[in-house]
Parts: sequence; structure tokens; C-alpha cells
Amino acid sequence: MLPKTLIKGFDKGRLRNLLVLFFLALAVPTTVLIWQAYSQLKWEAFHQYRGDAEELTRRIDTRLNEMIRTADARSFADYTFLVVSGDPSANFVQRSPLSAYPVTEDLPGVLGYFQVDTAGTFSTPLLPPSGSEAVSFGISADEYSNRLQLAQEINTVLADNRLVQLRQETGMRRRLAASFAEPETVPEEEKEADEYEAGAVGGFRDETATDDNAVARTGVRLSEAIVLSNEGYSQQVFDQLNQPKPDTRYYSNNAGPLRSDHAAGEASQTEQRLNRIGKVSDLKLDADLQKKSEEAEREDAQSQLSADGFAYAPGRSKRTEQIALPESAPVTGSELMVNVTGPSDLRISTFESEIDPFEFSLLDSGHFVLFRKVWRDGQRYIQGLLVDQETFTQEIIGARFMDTALSDMSNLIIAFQDDVIRTFGGRDNSGYPDVAADLDGALLYRNRLTAPLGSLEFIFSIKRLPPGPGASVLGWVTLVLAIVFVGGFVTLYRMGLSQINLARQQQDFVSAVSHELKSPLTSIRMYGEMLKEGWADEEKRQSYYEFIHDESERLSRLISNVLQLARITRNEPQFDLKPTKVAELMSNTESKISSQIERAGFELKFNSAADADQATINIDEDCFAQIIINLVDNAIKFSSNAEHKAIEISSKLSGDSRILFSVRDYGPGIPKDQMKKIFQLFYRSESELTRETVGTGIGLAIVHQLTVAMNGSVDMTNVEPGAEFRIWFSIVD
Repeated sequence: MLPKTLIKGFDKGRLRNLLVLFFLALAVPTTVLIWQAYSQLKWEAFHQYRGDAEELTRRIDTRLNEMIRTADARSFADYTFLVVSGDPSANFVQRSPLSAYPVTEDLPGVLGYFQVDTAGTFSTPLLPPSGSEAVSFGISADEYSNRLQLAQEINTVLADNRLVQLRQETGMRRRLAASFAEPETVPEEEKEADEYEAGAVGGFRDETATDDNAVARTGVRLSEAIVLSNEGYSQQVFDQLNQPKPDTRYYSNNAGPLRSDHAAGEASQTEQRLNRIGKVSDLKLDADLQKKSEEAEREDAQSQLSADGFAYAPGRSKRTEQIALPESAPVTGSELMVNVTGPSDLRISTFESEIDPFEFSLLDSGHFVLFRKVWRDGQRYIQGLLVDQETFTQEIIGARFMDTALSDMSNLIIAFQDDVIRTFGGRDNSGYPDVAADLDGALLYRNRLTAPLGSLEFIFSIKRLPPGPGASVLGWVTLVLAIVFVGGFVTLYRMGLSQINLARQQQDFVSAVSHELKSPLTSIRMYGEMLKEGWADEEKRQSYYEFIHDESERLSRLISNVLQLARITRNEPQFDLKPTKVAELMSNTESKISSQIERAGFELKFNSAADADQATINIDEDCFAQIIINLVDNAIKFSSNAEHKAIEISSKLSGDSRILFSVRDYGPGIPKDQMKKIFQLFYRSESELTRETVGTGIGLAIVHQLTVAMNGSVDMTNVEPGAEFRIWFSIVD
């Protein structure tokens, strides 16, 4: 309970404002502490997942470098169809490991291997050497057709990206066109030309041909069938692959342009960089977090460099090797198979080559190309492999990313030279709580791969940051504190409000008691002085004596109620419960209240059932009399202006082994909204300014407390007319 000095002069508004300020003084610092703790957990989760992203990047980078080292270890001769095995003097040749079909994949998504000489002539280890039949190497016609189609696809991609010159029209193109035409529309001379070219390109002899020249034509060199125009060609186009591209701000149709229509119209077709989603500079990443991530990245790079020196500073340099290559084609025929020695006239030449490390680039067509420069006899060759971008990124990057917890809370963006080329959105778990909306789209981790993949950049952006360890505990603590704060506010407010009401009621009680004590004392003193001075004749003296007696009785009842209230308040009620007959109890009560009722001008009616009179109850007679006196006194006060001035007191069996006592008047009754309040201490149904009846507000409260203390119950109900108070006590067997 609040101290009386604290609530003195308070009303509901002032109490509410005081409690609001009090709880704000507690809630604000508590909220700040919880927010700081939650932010700390958020940053712990951020750095935890940032470490996971860094580790994933490191693993992918290590795996890719292992694959590239495998590809880099291949010799110059592996990019031809036949290689010399063992001692060159033994003249033993076999197929290159790169001539296998399907293509051997040093990297995921490899389409095929190629070689470009100084003149821009394209070759691939997929096709047998010129002057030999494919069937002699165990290659069927269908397989050779597939090999040729793949070689043409690789050549076309390189030509479209200006890495080799465009192919001239050949008989093969005419043959492909003629194959879709009606047979009778193809001229005879073109058929012969087509057969000649087909034999030269395919290395297969038409078994149904009767022309002896058709067999001879199968020995035509492959370079005569795949003719390249070398006018103005320069291998410098490979040197320019990894140079920064102009910022054309052009995107594919799926993404839409980011620059103005005028600027887009000025871009040439070669500048229209396909398969680009956007620019890294256009990503809306949190600048502060990006700065922090870059600083942490530099610190990690420095520590990693000092630790092992590999992941950030791998050693890559040129190397030289001794190469042996067959200079002349082996004899054609079914007797010469793979992995067997050639004829005695096969010439093997050896030379020294200088091989640069692999370089990695993204072509305008969207393909990745891994290439190296090789020097032989003062001439430079380009050897490399063409890689499908989607397969490469999905198998080596996307699959690993989707297998980690990072896919649940971040997006992985793959960029090449500031161009976003691929994104992995991860899995969408809508049931997981979004506890870090302020970090949506923020940078989690960003780093480039090591050479030769240094142009590839991984960017992890947060889409939903899961809570860190301990977040659930902090959430429950926050909930408990919120409940305590709200519950405490409501409880203290109600307690304070009850104390304010109690203080006011006590003030009203003191005022009422003062008035109730002063009124009878003043009357007794006045009539006593009149009798003392002899101002009253014999006829009036008796009425004065009766008035003094009534006021004394009234004063006695008031003092008795106050004393009884004091005992109840101190939890010191004194009861003398003993078995008493109802008839005896009603008789004693009638003798104590009859004179009070008669002098008030009311008619007293006693109704006691015969079966109820014989019942016995455990009761304190004085307390029971005080209960009935208070009820009668209350009935007299509130029905003083009633047309029928009567008070009925009755007793009867209630049917549940209890005795029902009732006190009824014929007054106006009690409003329904006040029926539950009349037994409250100090409550009076009328305002102090408008009330017409006297009283202290403790009579009915004492009735209720005494009844309950003697194991009884009390209530009231309105009857027509008047009000009836009913009291129940259990019968003693």
C-alpha cells in the first residue's frame, strides 16, 4: 500500500501521471539495455555468418585452383590428337587424353579444348590429324559426326568473340544446305563437290563410292577443309580479354537497360555485353557495413598471407618443357589402331616450348575461357578450354552455396570485372522470424578469387539475418520484463486508486463520525441544561428524558460500531459462539429494537416460522443483535419518507439446513448499480453534498464482516416496494 503522505491530495489523473513517469524511468533504460544486448547478438550472428561466407569462398577458391593446376599441368602436345608416348626414338604414338569424347572435364562445364596458331588457325584435339581415317582410331561415323559438330560449335563461339577469324563458305556448308533440299534439285557437280569436301572433313570414305578418286580424297588435310581467313588477324585479341571493359551499361532483355536510350543506341553490337544482370556499383549495399567488411577483408588477407602465403599470393610463373610431336601422319587403314606404333617412316620431332600460366576471362557470348600462351620456335600459340558459364557456376559454386546455412539468410552474387553475371537467391524459409530487418540487403562478405580467377568476385548480401545464440533467452526475458512492467503498472495503479478512494472515504468517515457524535451530544447537552435550569414543565420533562435516552442509544450504537470496526481492522474480533435456539434469539432481539422502532414512528412486524423457532444455530447473541440493529437503523434512515412505515423481521428454514433471517422495509430500495457496493467500508450511496440521510458508511460493512466471521452469508434484494436484507446461518444438529 502506498504511504498516505504520498497519495495525499492525489486524484486519478495525478496518480496515473506519476506512475507513467515512474515506469518510463524504469522501462527506458531497460529497453536500451535489451536493445544493446540484442544488437550485440545480432553482430555476433553477422560475424559468424561472415566467417562462414569467407570459409565457403576459400573452399571454392582452393577447389578451383586445384582444377586449374590439373589443366595447367597438361603439356603442349596434349592439345593435338596424337601424342608421342615414351622414348621418342621408339616412334610410339597414342591418342591425347584431351581427344576423349565425351570431353574430359578439367573444370565443370567444359565444352572442349582448342588451339590457335599465329595465323589464327583453329584446331582441336577432338579431330584426328589430317591424312588419316577416323575409323582407324576406333571412332565410329556417328561419333565423328558429333565430334565435328562440337568442334564447329567451339570454332563458332571463338569466331563470334573475334578470337579466330570467321570461317569461309565451304563445300560442307553447301552439303548441309543440300541435305535439306529435294534430291532432284541438287546439281550433279555440287554433289561431287560435296562428297569431296565431306571426305576431306570427315576423314571417312564412302564405302558405296566407285570412284577411285573418292578414296584418295580422304587424305586431304583437315586445314584445307576448315579454312580461315587470316587477313588482319592478330593474337592480341587474347591479350585484350582481361582488360577493363567499357561501361556500356547494357543488359540482356531479361534485366533491361540501365542507361539512357540514346547511350544504348550508340553502343555497337560488340559492346552489348550479353548475360550480364547488372553492375556491382548499382547494388544497394549498406555503405557502413561494406566499409567494415572491406577493412576486415584486408586484415584477413594480411594474416592469411603471413600464415601460408598460398590463398592470396600463389606462385604462378612460366615453365619450359621438352615436347615430342609426330611430324608425318601414320598410314591410314584399319590395321593402324590406337596405342600401337606407327610405320617405320613416322618422323618424331622434339622441341622446347615455353608455357605461360593460364588466364581466365569472360567472353561477350557469356562463355568462360581459360587460355594460356605457348611459345614454340619463336611463334606463339594459344591453348585453352571453353567453359559453359551456367554449368560452371552452378556445379562448382551454386551447389556448394545451397548446401550451407548461408543460403537461408543471404544472396550470393557472382561478379566479373564489376559486372553481375549470376545470382543465387538461396532458400526462402518464411516461417523463420525476421529479427534483423535493418540489415536486409546489407553486405555480409565480399572478396575476389585468387589468380587466374581474380576477376571473379563473390558478394554475399543479407536478405534475412537469423538471431544469434541466446536470442531466444533474451526474447523470453524481454517478454517477462514487459509482463512485469505492465502488470506492476496496473497493480500499483489499482492499489493507488483504492488507497485514494479509501483515504477519501476515511475523510468522509471522520467527518460523518464527527457529525454523528456531535449531533446527539449537542441534543443531550441542550435538553440536559433545559432540565437543569427548570425551563421545562412537568408535561415536557418526560419527552425531554425520552429524547435524551434515544440520542444516548444512538450515540451508543455509533460508538459500538466504531469499536467493532477497530477490532475487525486489527484482526482482533472477539466472538462467543454458542448454540442458541432461534426462538430465544428472536425474542431477545425484539426487546432490544422494539423501542427504537416505535420511537421512530415505524411499525414492527415479527414473522417467525414454528419449525424455524425450534432450530439451533451457533451464534454470538451480541453480534447478532448488532447485525439486526444496524439493519433496522439502515431501514429507518432510508424509508423515513415512505408511505407505509413498517419494518418486517422474519425467520424461516431455507431448505438447505440453514436458517434465513430477513429485514425488510417499504422505502425506495437501492439502485442496481450500487447493490454490490453497499457492503463496502465507508461507502454511502448518496453524495456528501446532496445526501439527506445521516450515517457513517460502516453499518452495513460491519453487518457483512460480522456475518462472514460467524460462518454466515448476507445479501440484499429489491422488493416491491422496499429493500430486503437476508442473512443465512447453518443449523446445528
